[in-house]
Amino acid sequence: MTNREILQHCDHTLLKPVATWEDIRKLCEDAIACDTASVCVPPCYIARIHETFPELNICTVVGFPLGYETTAGKLAETKQAIADGANEVDMVINITDVKNGDFEAVTEEIRALKACCGTKVLKVIVETCYLTEEEKVAVCKCVTEGGADYIKTSTGFGTAGATLADVELFRRHIGEDVKIKAAGGIRTIEDLNAFLQAGCDRIGTSAAVSLLKDKL
Repeated sequence: MTNREILQHCDHTLLKPVATWEDIRKLCEDAIACDTASVCVPPCYIARIHETFPELNICTVVGFPLGYETTAGKLAETKQAIADGANEVDMVINITDVKNGDFEAVTEEIRALKACCGTKVLKVIVETCYLTEEEKVAVCKCVTEGGADYIKTSTGFGTAGATLADVELFRRHIGEDVKIKAAGGIRTIEDLNAFLQAGCDRIGTSAAVSLLKDKL
């Protein structure tokens, strides 16, 4: 895979709470120059990005980073994000539901947000660092039955990020129509290649452009 092809699988990400408009503008300009899959940005910047860079594919986050908002709250966030110009939504599951064993609630929330997204892409962040292996297997079923487009490993704000072991586990347990996004702690060219070779379709990273833009 060429460096440009790697970047085409990357969601160029900036979700720091102190991100300024100038930071976001630079992110967008780099994403255009490097042809990344998207920019993944805070919801408050979607409308301005869409107006300033209408050619960009905008991804945003919902229920981020902890996931324990109500479904109604996540739906309101999703509707606003799409109205502002987002094409992709990365939602965080309600991890308290997982810990309570209420996987039906997890599935129903995913299904509701996918219905809200319609043809827009829904990625489901399961925050693997907080889950047992049995819970990871169960949420693979939730993501599949809920009709999401992607399962995503991590927010990048938890106690750990993506691992190749989790990607391999996902591949064994998700439905055939569900793709995988790895995020969190992917900071080297070797990491990028390893996760793509392991079967990821997307990688959420703030590092890929800086690593590869001078190697195109």
